[in-house]
Amino acid sequence: MQKLFSQNIRDLLKVDLHRHLDCSVRWSTLVELAPQVGIELALTAQGQKDQFLITKPMKDLGSVLNKFLNAQKILASEEILTRIAFEVCEDAFNDGVRILELRYAPTFIAEDHEHLSFEKIHTALVKGLEMAKKRLPMAVGLICIIQRTKSYEDAVKVVDFAIDHKDTFIALDLADNEENFDPKIFAPLFQKAKKAGLRITVHSGEAPNHLAATWVKDSVEILGAERIGHGIQIIRDPIIMQFVRDRKIPLEVCPISNFLTQSFPTYESHPIRKLIENGILVTINSDDPGVFATTLTDDYDVLHQVHGFTLQDFKRANEIAFNASFIAENEKARFKKDFFDHV
Repeated sequence: MQKLFSQNIRDLLKVDLHRHLDCSVRWSTLVELAPQVGIELALTAQGQKDQFLITKPMKDLGSVLNKFLNAQKILASEEILTRIAFEVCEDAFNDGVRILELRYAPTFIAEDHEHLSFEKIHTALVKGLEMAKKRLPMAVGLICIIQRTKSYEDAVKVVDFAIDHKDTFIALDLADNEENFDPKIFAPLFQKAKKAGLRITVHSGEAPNHLAATWVKDSVEILGAERIGHGIQIIRDPIIMQFVRDRKIPLEVCPISNFLTQSFPTYESHPIRKLIENGILVTINSDDPGVFATTLTDDYDVLHQVHGFTLQDFKRANEIAFNASFIAENEKARFKKDFFDHV
């Protein structure tokens, strides 16, 4: 096995297809801005971390999603949104990421921020991304998220907004806890988005539920998903695993996130190796590096230390991710030589 060490894993050029912009706020920025938006910080450093960060496994995905609400309160102005969008790109670039897809839910940021319309939120975020792209050699795309836990009426508004801004959105996503939220009802909205030219990725098969693999199949067949966010629970069903393999649907796997949400109880029990051995197209992603206090390099390090990933393993995952990225080919082209031996 080719030996890697943490210090040069960071130097590897990377693709990150699954990173939530609204949960990737830099820790120092969180601490700085919290008092400005009316959040009283705990008196100790550990207390402050406990307020915002998830660094140990939570009991389930729902518990993790609730913790995100503390960080959400920071997203209180257009100026803050522009700043965090730029900083997310800067942090990713410094971690070796050259192809970056960021996603956010307009309804999540707007919650309890009545002065922030979808339009103001999006304009502010795009401004930050454009600032980053002018200063940093990287390709960045933006994905719009429907929160499946909100009303259908909210979902309609989000999809219409995404279509109206398809010049700055590359795709549509469906996120939040799948349990008790059947994906089938969203089919007309995803069909509408796809017809308008948006690509489709769907959070599915993340939580350890006996129906999780079936939800992945539904997301592909009914919602038209071209990629699946997480999808790791297909390991439970060989038939659906074969379905995903035959359809060549890439999985956006987030190893540290999967441990912290207890999708699998230990890093050792994560099925990433088994998925790859079964011919599944696997990409490696960071998910929520702000709230998790991680970088994509940390995910690589876990895979190297626990699952014996080599440079070739990482290279293959990045090739898959490069090809699966929804960012326009002409924007990705200048980085192609970084990820492929023969261009």
